[in-house]
Amino acid sequence: MAPMNVSQESAGHRSHKEILIELMEEYGDMVLRIAYTYVKEKQLAEDVSQEVFIKCYQSLHRFEQRSSYRTWLYSITVNTCKDYVKSWSFRNLIPSEATEIERGHGTDSVSAHVISKEDKAILFREVLKLPVKYREAIIFFYYEDLTIEEMAHVLDVKVNTVKTRLHRGRNRLMKRMKGGVLIEE
Repeated sequence: MAPMNVSQESAGHRSHKEILIELMEEYGDMVLRIAYTYVKEKQLAEDVSQEVFIKCYQSLHRFEQRSSYRTWLYSITVNTCKDYVKSWSFRNLIPSEATEIERGHGTDSVSAHVISKEDKAILFREVLKLPVKYREAIIFFYYEDLTIEEMAHVLDVKVNTVKTRLHRGRNRLMKRMKGGVLIEE
């Protein structure tokens, strides 16, 4: 993903409202995808996304530019999602939706696209079944293209911890999926 169009140095000359609007336009889909991987329901993910941007707006004056806006939003999103998942209301609700938030489309043939989309949907559902620590590692690395170092910063863990979580998450996925076919445990 390309960095935000507005340079962070010039951000001081812009109002918080203008910066927030640009952040929402640039990173709104990313925040929604991350929230969905935690709460597994589109409406809840939208609610969490709104909360993330409210927190972002309330904290813009404290943003010190030691990281990018993207990394900062990842951190806010992850922390908001973890708080939400720990909350009583989330633990006592049963998500009613099992839809995937779609990403961009390739230029393959129609049949190849349908098969590829179906395979990706199966894999994504399996990723969502992983424990949170493995799920977030897989999502950030493969779906959000974060580096190991960026993931360590966002998750506030050591680089080796991220590597271990990625390895274990991959192993769990491989055990459940043999040759592209789901193996029920």
